[in-house]
Amino acid sequence: MRKVLLLLLCVPMIVCAKSKRDDSKYLAGAVPEVNGQVVFQQTFAVPGQNQQQIYNVLKGYLQQLTKEEIQMSGTEIAEDDPASGILVGHFEEWMTFKKKPFVWDRTRFRYQLTVECSDGKCHMSLNQISYYYEEDLDGTNGRTYRAEEWINDANALNKAKDKLLWGSAKFRRKTVDRVEAIFTGARDAFEKPVEERQKATQLIEE
Repeated sequence: MRKVLLLLLCVPMIVCAKSKRDDSKYLAGAVPEVNGQVVFQQTFAVPGQNQQQIYNVLKGYLQQLTKEEIQMSGTEIAEDDPASGILVGHFEEWMTFKKKPFVWDRTRFRYQLTVECSDGKCHMSLNQISYYYEEDLDGTNGRTYRAEEWINDANALNKAKDKLLWGSAKFRRKTVDRVEAIFTGARDAFEKPVEERQKATQLIEE
């Protein structure tokens, strides 16, 4: 009986802990817009490397992204232009919100990733974001949500801009985290040993 009482006393504490989730990084400004379109952008310096060297490293990185287990048939490198230093990838991947026995809450996450390389720096942008959610087992009857109508500040935050709205909150959190991971991965690609980068370049050239 005492064990049952202790368990019941703990329930409000657990609920309270969940309600105190820190969403500060996902609030106003976390999902940037340019001319009404959701566009995540980042420019970072790569000192001492020219456009071709930077391009080779980031092409290898994009190729790695396309081979991740979460990627689907719609994923491809759509533009590969070493002369201009531009790479464009179209991605369709699984974004998982919850996976437990008998419960698998996930959506198809679609986006375009553009990489522009120049001497000493790289600019990346991720846009054309959409989600295909609640599909049947055969991939039909799902609903498509565009980022501009679902995870931007106007549609994902309350009027005070201090709380995420319930329906789109998980999409906004996961998207911000995924974009952050992609950009961080690109920067980290230049931290690999020179030998690794040379091997990646050789594979690309072959």
